[in-house]
Amino acid sequence: MKHRVAPKVMTAMKDRVRAITRRNGGRSMERVIEELRGYLSGWKAYVDPADTPGVFRELDQGIRHRLRAVQLKQWKRGRTVYRELRARGMSKINAAKVAANARRWWRNSAMSLNAALPNRYVDGLGLPRLGT
Repeated sequence: MKHRVAPKVMTAMKDRVRAITRRNGGRSMERVIEELRGYLSGWKAYVDPADTPGVFRELDQGIRHRLRAVQLKQWKRGRTVYRELRARGMSKINAAKVAANARRWWRNSAMSLNAALPNRYVDGLGLPRLGT
C-alpha cells in the first residue's frame, strides 16, 4: 500500500526549509547545514512510511538549489564569486558568466553553478538526502 505525504505536511516542511535557508542572517554554510540536518532527519523520520521517492528527490533538488543560492549570496561580490568558482575547477568563461551576474543568486544557482558546487559538495557538508 502506497502512502502520500499530506499537503499540509509538505507545505510546513517547505516553509521551514525556506526559513532555515534564507539568504540573510550572516550564518556560515556549515551552520545552515547543521540546522537543516536536524530538521530534515526529524521530518524524514516523521514521514518515513510514505513511499514517494520522486517527491523526496524533487525536495532534495530544491534544497540543494537553495543552498547554492545561499553560498553565492555569501560570496557577495563578482570578484569573490569568480575567484571561488575558479578555485573549485570551473572554467574561466563559465566563472566569468556567473560572476558577471553575481547578484542574481537564484538564477545562477540553477545554471552552471552545479559544476562548481555539485551534490557531493553538499553531501560532504553533512546534509542528509531525503531520497535514496
